[in-house]
Amino acid sequence: MGCSRGLKAALLLGVALLIFTESVVGRFVVEKNSLKVMSPDSIKGNHDSAIGNFGIPQYGGSMAGAVVYPKDNQKGCKEFDDSGISFKVKAGAMPNFVLLERGDCFFALKVWNAQNAGAAAVLVADYIEEALITMDSPEESSNAAKYISNITIPSALIDKSFGEKLKEAISKGDMVNVNLDWREAVPHPDDRVEYELWTNSNDECGFKCDMLMDFVKDFKGAAQILEKSGYTQFTPHYITWYCPQAFTISKQCKSQCINHGRYCAPDPEQDFSTGYEGKDVVIENLRQLCVFRVANETKKPWMWWDYVTDFQIRCPMKEKKYNKECAEGVIKSLGLDLKKIEKCMGDPEADLDNQVLKEEQDAQVGKGSRSDVTILPTLVVNNRQYRGKLEKGAVLKALCSGFEETTEPSVCLSGDVETNECLDNNGGCWQDKSNNITACKDTFRGRVCECPVVNGVQFKGDGYSSCVASGPGRCKITNGGCWHDTKNGITFSACVDNTDGKCTCPPGFKGDGVKSCEDIDECSEKKACQCPECSCKNTWGSYECTCSGDLLYIRDHDTCISKRATEVRSAWTAVWVIFLGLAMATCGAYLVYRYRLRSYMDSEIRAIMAQYMPLDSQNEVVSHANEERA
Repeated sequence: MGCSRGLKAALLLGVALLIFTESVVGRFVVEKNSLKVMSPDSIKGNHDSAIGNFGIPQYGGSMAGAVVYPKDNQKGCKEFDDSGISFKVKAGAMPNFVLLERGDCFFALKVWNAQNAGAAAVLVADYIEEALITMDSPEESSNAAKYISNITIPSALIDKSFGEKLKEAISKGDMVNVNLDWREAVPHPDDRVEYELWTNSNDECGFKCDMLMDFVKDFKGAAQILEKSGYTQFTPHYITWYCPQAFTISKQCKSQCINHGRYCAPDPEQDFSTGYEGKDVVIENLRQLCVFRVANETKKPWMWWDYVTDFQIRCPMKEKKYNKECAEGVIKSLGLDLKKIEKCMGDPEADLDNQVLKEEQDAQVGKGSRSDVTILPTLVVNNRQYRGKLEKGAVLKALCSGFEETTEPSVCLSGDVETNECLDNNGGCWQDKSNNITACKDTFRGRVCECPVVNGVQFKGDGYSSCVASGPGRCKITNGGCWHDTKNGITFSACVDNTDGKCTCPPGFKGDGVKSCEDIDECSEKKACQCPECSCKNTWGSYECTCSGDLLYIRDHDTCISKRATEVRSAWTAVWVIFLGLAMATCGAYLVYRYRLRSYMDSEIRAIMAQYMPLDSQNEVVSHANEERA
C-alpha cells in the first residue's frame, strides 16, 4: 500500500513537471568558461567547456595546468589508489588537470576520486558528439552526499572531438598545457551586482535541501553587509508549477496546490496520506516572498535572510512546527508588519490569480542570456546562472567577479567577510537593555538566539521573545552594573541586593559606585585610630590599629585601655550591679510597707472619730431617712 502511494506521488509529480516544462517553452543555457590550450601548437587555441555544478570554480580568476590522462581507471569511477596512480606534483611544478571519460558513474564521483589522488582540476570528455551539457550532482544519493559537499576543485565538460585531440597529443608524449579562465563567466558591467537565489522552504527534500539551508545560514552575514552597503541587489525566488485543469478537483491537486490548482509544490514526503502537504510548502514559499516585499518597502530587504534562517531553526518539519503560528512568531520577533504580509499573501482558497506567485512563474522562464530555471537551488549573478558548489567562499568569489574592474568593495580584496549580526536590532533576539544582557550571539556562521549564563546565573527561555534568570541575586548578574574588584583574595562590590537597584560603595571606599570606588585611607585622613597610644596602618577597604604596650584597642570608641584595668573594672561593675539591685529591692519593700501602714492608720482614725462626732455622710443619710418617715 505504501509503495502504491509513493508511486502515485511520483507519477503525479512527473506529469506535473512535464506539463510545466512544456508550458513555459523555454530553454536551458549551459554556463561556460574559457579553456585555452597553450601547447602543443597542433591544438593551440580557445575552446568552450561547460562548468560543473559542484566543486568551486575560480570565478573572476584563472588556473594554468598540465593535462594528464591516466593509463588505468580512465573513467575515474574507482579510487586511483587502487591502481597506484597519483596526480600530486612536486613543489614548483604545474598542477595536474586530469582528463577523464564520461560514463559508468556520476560526474561528481569522477571528480571526487581525482581530487583525492591530487588533481587540481578535472576535464571530462563527452562520449558522443552533442552540444555541451551541465554536469550536475545526483538528486538523491546518500552515498553521493558524503563526498559532493567536500569537492573543492573545479571541473568542466568538453566535447568529444576536443577530448580526442587532447588524448592523441598526450599519447605522442607532448606536454599539454591549458589555462582555465572564469574571468568572463559572469558579466561585470558596473559597480553593483544583481543576483537572485531560487530556493525552497521545504526542509525535508534530501541532500540538496540540506545544502541549501546550510548555505543560507553561512552566507547571510556576507549578503547583508553587501546589501546594506549598496554593493548588491538581491532577490529571492521560488519555483511553483500548476495542476492541469482536468485534475484541479482531484485529491492530489487539492493537497499540493492553492488557488484552485494554479500554484503547486510536490508533497514533501511524496506520500499524500501522511505528514505535510505540497500546499503547505507553497503557502510558506508565498509568505517568504511577502516577507521580502514588505521588508523591501521599509528599505531593509536584507531582513529576508533573518526570517528564512530563523524559520529553519524554529519551525522545522521534523518537529511538526512548520506552520502559520510558528512563522508568525518569527515575524513578530523580527519586528516585521504581520498585517502587511498577510495582505500581500492574499487568499489561497480564492479561484483567482495570486499576483506574487504569477510573477514567480513568469520569472522562471529564461530571458535574454539567462536560461530557464530548472535546477533547484539556482543562483543567478548578473543574469548568468552560477555553477558550482553553493558555498560561502565560492559564491562570494562569483559575486565579486560581477563588479566592474576597480569598483569592487574592499570585502572582495580580503580573505573573508567579518560581520556582527547582533548590532542590528539585536539580531531579533531577546535583550535586557537596562542590564546590558542579550541572548544574541554572533558566530562565524551567523548569529544564534540563546539565553545566556551570566556570572553563574542561567537564563532560561526560547532566546527570541523571553529569557528569565533562574538563579537568585541581582548582584550576581554583572554585579548589577556596579563597581567591583578583587585583591588578595578579598572581593568588594558596590552592588546592594535590594529593590532600588542603586550602587553604593561599601564601607572603607568612596566614589560613585558605578565606575569607581576608591579606598579611603583612614589613617592619613584621621578618620580612625587617632588616640595617643594608637598606631595606624591602612589596608584595602579598611585599616589596622594597634596600641602600644599592654593596651587593648576598642574600635567602637577609638581608644586604648589597659587589659588589667579592664578585668578589675569588670569585677567592680559586677559588685555595683549586685549592690544596686539589693538597694532597689529594699526601697521597693519599704515603700510597700509605708503604703500599707498609712492605709491602716487612716481607717483606725476614721473609726474613732465616728464614735464622737457624726460625719457629713452620716447626717445626710439620717435626714434622708426622716424625710421619708414624714
